[in-house]
Amino acid sequence: MRWRGKRLINEKTNTLMTKEDFAARLDLPEWLLESYRTFHETVTDKTFPCYFGMGGELKGELRYAYVTQKDWSNLPSALSAFLKLFDDPKHKRHGLFVFVEPFETESDLEAYRKQFWDILQYLHEVDEVEWPADSPRDPDHYLWDFHFGGEPIFVFGNAPAYKQRKTRDLGQSMVLGFQPRRIFEGLKGTEKGGIMSREKVRERVEVWDQLPKHPDISHYGDPTHNEWKQFFIGDDIEPIVGKCPFSHKAMKSE
Repeated sequence: MRWRGKRLINEKTNTLMTKEDFAARLDLPEWLLESYRTFHETVTDKTFPCYFGMGGELKGELRYAYVTQKDWSNLPSALSAFLKLFDDPKHKRHGLFVFVEPFETESDLEAYRKQFWDILQYLHEVDEVEWPADSPRDPDHYLWDFHFGGEPIFVFGNAPAYKQRKTRDLGQSMVLGFQPRRIFEGLKGTEKGGIMSREKVRERVEVWDQLPKHPDISHYGDPTHNEWKQFFIGDDIEPIVGKCPFSHKAMKSE
């Protein structure tokens, strides 16, 4: 433990952070502070396509965590603490952004994609809560979704290796965005509000990226869509082919 002015920092348990922590805490590594500065500058740009990310960052509604290349052990507790925020019925549309310590040298997109799925697999392996009985375990099922602590979560990867899809490059670190499905209530893919919001954001994304919408982007529940492909899209306009890297524990034992 250490003091920051009148503020005691418990480095072992204080794994979930607010944006104020980046200015107040003394125990944060320099690479993280640099990565957060770039993240903040990017998502608060007035032309940034995602209103959710921009508004959440400006209002202080987002939460953050970080992992190093050698140690991911604090991530399960950070994610659990984040999900507990939603026990408050007046919860905001919080999102969690997890910064991953950069590689020594920037790598290609496939290296970041592999690490992204390795992190989700790790979270699943240590998760002590069973997935709901009616939730598909097979990622090839169109209703498959990632779960942690019993909660369905949309997770999306951002990495410095994105050169064309600039909206997916949020700085020097790979950044994983965690959005519990419940924050999309009233904004689902088949609801009027959701359709309008989604199309408006996608139009802005195309302007930023100077590319058409990626073919793997759709909405949850689309029977022609595999949700896992949307978690970490390509840096192009080609659909992802192949099998999902994620394996549910129950399917491994079959």
